[in-house]
Amino acid sequence: MDDEIDGPFKATVEELRELMELRRGEAITEIKNRYGDVQELCSRLKTSPTQGLRGLAADMTRRVTTYGKNIIPPKPPKTFLRLMWEAIQDVTLIMLIIAALISLGLSFIPKQHKEGGAESEAEWFEGVAILVAILIVVLVTAFNDYSKERQFRGLKDKLDQEHKMSVIRAGEIVQIIVADIVVGDIAICKYGDLLPADGVIIHSNDLKIDESSLTGESDSIKKGVDTDPMLLSGTHVMEGSGKFVVTAVGLHSQTGQIFSLLLGGDKKKSGPAKVKVEDGNEEAAVGTYSKVHETEARNGKQEEELEKLLQDRDEPGESEGKSVLQAKLTKLAIQIGYVGCTVAVLTTIILIVRLCIVEFGIEKNEWSTDYISDFVDSFILGVTVLVVAVPEGLPLAVTISLAYSVKKMMYDNNLVRHLDACETMGNATAICSDKTGTLTTNRMTVVQSYFCNKLHKEVPDRESIPETVYNSILQSISINSGYTSKIMPPESEGQLPRQVGNKTECALLGFILAMEDDYQMVRDQWPPERFIHMYTFNSSRKSMSTVIPLETGGYRLYTKGASEVIMRKCVQIIDEQGLPQPFSPDMKNKIQSEVIEPMASEGLRTLCLAYRDFGPKESPDWEDEANIVQALTFLAITGIEDPVRGEVPDAILQCQQAGITVRMVTGDNINTARSIATKCGILVPGDEFLVLDGKEFNRKIRDRSGKIQQHLLDKVWPKLRVLARSSPTDKHTLVKGIIDSKLNPNREVVAVTGDGTNDAPALKKADVGFAMGIAGTDVAKEASDIILTDDNFTSIVKAVMWGRNVYDSIAKFLQFQLTVNLTAITVTVISAMTIGDSPLKAIQMLWVNLIMDSLASLALATEPPTPALLTRKPYGRTKPLISRTMMKNILGHFIYQFIVIMVLLFAGEKLFDIDNGRGSHGGPTQHFTIIFNTFVFMQIFNEVNSRKVHGERNVFDGILNNYIFVGVVVATVIAQILLVCFGDIIFSCKALDIVQWLWCIAFGLGTLLWQQLICSIPTKSLPRLLAIGREADTGIRITTADVSDQADVSRSESRAELRRGQILWMRGITRLQQQIRVVHAFQDGLRTIERKSLNNSIHEFMSNQSKYDIGSIKHDADSAPNSTVNSAETAL
Repeated sequence: MDDEIDGPFKATVEELRELMELRRGEAITEIKNRYGDVQELCSRLKTSPTQGLRGLAADMTRRVTTYGKNIIPPKPPKTFLRLMWEAIQDVTLIMLIIAALISLGLSFIPKQHKEGGAESEAEWFEGVAILVAILIVVLVTAFNDYSKERQFRGLKDKLDQEHKMSVIRAGEIVQIIVADIVVGDIAICKYGDLLPADGVIIHSNDLKIDESSLTGESDSIKKGVDTDPMLLSGTHVMEGSGKFVVTAVGLHSQTGQIFSLLLGGDKKKSGPAKVKVEDGNEEAAVGTYSKVHETEARNGKQEEELEKLLQDRDEPGESEGKSVLQAKLTKLAIQIGYVGCTVAVLTTIILIVRLCIVEFGIEKNEWSTDYISDFVDSFILGVTVLVVAVPEGLPLAVTISLAYSVKKMMYDNNLVRHLDACETMGNATAICSDKTGTLTTNRMTVVQSYFCNKLHKEVPDRESIPETVYNSILQSISINSGYTSKIMPPESEGQLPRQVGNKTECALLGFILAMEDDYQMVRDQWPPERFIHMYTFNSSRKSMSTVIPLETGGYRLYTKGASEVIMRKCVQIIDEQGLPQPFSPDMKNKIQSEVIEPMASEGLRTLCLAYRDFGPKESPDWEDEANIVQALTFLAITGIEDPVRGEVPDAILQCQQAGITVRMVTGDNINTARSIATKCGILVPGDEFLVLDGKEFNRKIRDRSGKIQQHLLDKVWPKLRVLARSSPTDKHTLVKGIIDSKLNPNREVVAVTGDGTNDAPALKKADVGFAMGIAGTDVAKEASDIILTDDNFTSIVKAVMWGRNVYDSIAKFLQFQLTVNLTAITVTVISAMTIGDSPLKAIQMLWVNLIMDSLASLALATEPPTPALLTRKPYGRTKPLISRTMMKNILGHFIYQFIVIMVLLFAGEKLFDIDNGRGSHGGPTQHFTIIFNTFVFMQIFNEVNSRKVHGERNVFDGILNNYIFVGVVVATVIAQILLVCFGDIIFSCKALDIVQWLWCIAFGLGTLLWQQLICSIPTKSLPRLLAIGREADTGIRITTADVSDQADVSRSESRAELRRGQILWMRGITRLQQQIRVVHAFQDGLRTIERKSLNNSIHEFMSNQSKYDIGSIKHDADSAPNSTVNSAETAL
């Protein structure tokens, strides 16, 4: 046997790839003709169908060498030089470079009308200094992009580590990350999985696969050894379970071959890669467009779409959605750009006209080429005003704030997959939460049971149960459950046993262990291969059933599920003696009122166990489920306790105080749901609320023809707090109804939690979808925006806090930035009109622009959140980005700074008894150096003021908690001191004495005192027109699924507006788009439904595809196929 396992492989890569290109009957025939059966295929791959691989390191290495690793190599990151090249594409920077080069060239031409001297000889310094400043800006920008890309790739790697698959190694079922799967592994797939590799089925139970990601087929395809044994990577398990042998991984898989085209593995470019196969030293091509693609390309559809993908992979989608903040920022930035451009042109014209009037009109000088340098200086100053006016640090601040928040949220158990979800969560007004595992601990225990007409409130004594009844309960629980669910020993002494797999099934297995029996012995006797048929749990069944053969002939069906559903199908009940008796409607009502309802009112989940026997002469049609799962014999009811998490009531209270409505959407009994909701604080005595089950909910929102009406839904959702016995379709209907409602002026922003495959439409439709990291299926995780790694509701509250903090961080930066811009622009224009010069030189303004953009964005965008963020209502979409309080601060500090600089400009030489710098076009003066120094220190201290945007007086509160802020301020002060003391001609600075330094600092400190005066002005007394940055659109996102005329017009208008303002905002928008594409490196899974093939989510571990913009846009789930909505739900 060891020789068979250790011998050379007898299947080549090419052979296996050709096999995986076949479907249905062709595949079955090929396996039979070439191998005989699947067991022989396993033998050729040197693996065992029952024991799997032995897991030896040498064997794993050999398989990776021969068949490849299960990884799609990511697209190489951009080099630092490439990022620098992209940063320098900014229009304003290019204009400055040209102007600096002209200035540099003119500085070497001898001057005729100007006196020489040291300053004259050093005129070339200005051109060089501007070029150096531009180089610093480019380096800082490139470094920021480079570091963010590294961070996002790290997040992507973490997401990859989250995706695991069950395989059999050395006879044990173990979970490994998908990258470690090798050809020959025996893998186990179950409901909700994303298949990580190609394979051939060994055994399956009611297995249905969604292959739309590869074939565009919207209906689930039934898989089995005798129907269609081929499983393809990137497809979704919608129902059932199965065991398969892995035959292709990574770039060799069907999905991998598609990716090889996107990764540049085209035969025309590089030729096929070769993989050496041990048997016969054959070589097989890898990464080529093989037969499956040639076959499917016959209709032209797949080839056409592949070409489209290859053309569009590096282009951002025009219809990518905008979050609330991004929409407001884009509009505001373009408006600021218009103002900046106008002022820049005006400044240049004023300087040139004034120069001409003075030199040629008043002084009657003759024209000389030397004047060209004066015109260039005017142009440089105008362009510099534009550079300062356009807040290119704004997108940087957004990205830094989001990236910082995402990194910190990981420590709060929020794994963010889509970056804008972080900010959107701050605007959430409604949360639709699951119950199990989110509001409760998901540590389930059977605390009550009912069988043989007797209620047990403790674990019953095994001896008191009739033997036939006990054996039936033992078999029903042990066999009719997922074999991946099990109770493991505690990790350390004193802890509880670990529940692995489905927690409800673990509770039942724990019930068996509590009666001092062993469920594993039963499972060993009944491996899945002996099952006749299995009906796995889904939302329409609300039950799970397994059929096994009886030793006496015939079959027995065990079933478990929702108490009302199963009990309704029962016709017999086991009595005290263990004998079946007729189950009358009166007895059912009695059990309902005396057993099920009391259990539910105590917050217990109730499950019913039942069975049915089929005689030896019966030949049931196992596909006819409706006739198979009926006429059951009632066996038992179990009451399962799932305690409310201790921290949840406080978290829900925080949400309510923050203006967020929490709703529970669960599949549990309405009484259980009501009890848990009351314990959590969702239902508050005295409040007006609705508690509905799925049937009543649908009855209230549908018209006579059965269609959902928004006006009917609007009567339900505002007061609805609990939706019980709901299906995923109900959840999607509720979410869509709340989002589409026009009841409130501000459109509701909805967050949803989900863990099942069929929760995907609701997760996609919601503004923010939360998937459960522990209990969630791969499909749910893929459809989500954020993964809760601890499945805890309190983590959602932390996400709200971080989201609001992002919004506030941007507001802080805006308040600071606009004050700088307004002051610098106004001073430049006024001084140009009055003295024909600017006290803030071009090189100085570039320095201010650098520290006020890059460094300030770093300082203000990394402020940690505070609990105070949860004491105010959500901002909403129509809330101005710049509030009246912020505008009060901006205008207030502008007035102070403008007055100080004007006084220093026109009276500074008298106040400090120094030479007048006005009209001095020679070297640097102390006069203008004091103005520059004072201006910078006013900005530094105003940076402290900008930490508060809601009118708080204590601007130092929590300042020491932000080490980055303190570090930036200290670094800026040190740099400013060095620049003034040693800048000399390069930075147009002249050294100051100690008294002058103290006055500069005093003027800066004055902004702190001035802030207290500004805070005393009542905000309500200010006109509402001062609040700007409103965005009145009704939707959070514009998506490809939204094809209404209004959306089309909106998009075209948006694009036109961007074209008009692109010179002004090109740098910021381009940077933001590039950074969003970087984020897409870990944004996997969401594809537009319109792209029927290849555009759907392919695979979580292959999420690098989003780097190439394969439509990774969060789309409206309304267009999702009905089969997806109605096929499967969370396991029991």
